[in-house]
Amino acid sequence: MKVLLRRNVPHLGKIGELVDVRPGYARNYLLPQGLAFQPSEANVRQVELEKQRYLEELARQRAQIEARAAVVDGKEVTIAARANPEGHLYGSVGPAQIVAALAEQNLFIEPDNIALDEPIRQLDKYDIAVRFAEDVTATIYVWVVPVREAGEEAEGEPAETPDEGAAPAAGEAPAVDAEEHRE
Repeated sequence: MKVLLRRNVPHLGKIGELVDVRPGYARNYLLPQGLAFQPSEANVRQVELEKQRYLEELARQRAQIEARAAVVDGKEVTIAARANPEGHLYGSVGPAQIVAALAEQNLFIEPDNIALDEPIRQLDKYDIAVRFAEDVTATIYVWVVPVREAGEEAEGEPAETPDEGAAPAAGEAPAVDAEEHRE
């Protein structure tokens, strides 16, 4: 049975094509779902109009996707992760962490768009592809750096001195001022 497709149907054809299918498939699925018509002059004209609108919408969506890719392309994000002295991460950095870091820069994408073959498990700089469509990609740069511990000081920064009135750390005896206890 020949039918005229109104929509793109995976593994069957694209909008506007005349395809040959089994009668049961056409009668029970394609025609009731509005995915196809019986071929006639009026239906061919209607499908051509629908195809034209579909192609215009596709072009508009494509322009939006390319604009999003241009905004994201070349951005750098830094992700702090715990690592051992050799630079191996105790966990891993995956698409969810990369998306969260981009969201902090007001760049919102889906984790599915991140083309990461395997999770990042080493401190380093990585060039990551962001796939918006089959042929629309952008590249972002991800820096994975070690987390600074609370007691660790950065290079060039003086170590913090504890306040004189601060409570002693666990296991330390409180500091006693000799002059206060002379009575």
